[in-house]
Amino acid sequence: MPFIEVKTTEDLSAVAAELKSALGDAITAIPGKSESWLMVNLVGEQKMYFQGSDAPCALFSVSIFGTATDDAYDDLTCRLCAIAQQYLQVPPERTYVRYREVDHWGYNNFNF
Repeated sequence: MPFIEVKTTEDLSAVAAELKSALGDAITAIPGKSESWLMVNLVGEQKMYFQGSDAPCALFSVSIFGTATDDAYDDLTCRLCAIAQQYLQVPPERTYVRYREVDHWGYNNFNF
C-alpha cells in the first residue's frame, strides 16, 4: 500500500506518464512493495523555496503501510533523487524525500 506524492517547481505535463512508471519501478526498493498497489500524486509548477532560493526543487513524500529497513530507505532515496534529476532536471542537492510509516491503511471498505 505505498503512496508517493511529488511536489516540484517544474512542469510535469510532458513527463507525467514516464515519471509515474519510474516511481513504480523505484518503489520496489522496499521489499513487498510494487507498482500494482502504488498510488501516485504528481503536483507540478509549485511555488517552492529551498535554502532561500526559488531555483528548481522537489519534495517526494512516501507513505507505506508497515515498516522498512534503513537500507531500503537509503536505496529508495537514491532512486528518487535519480528520478528527480532525470525527469525533472532537479539535482539531488535540491531534492528532499520524506517517509511515513502507517499502521492503519484503508482500502475498499476495510482496513489493513
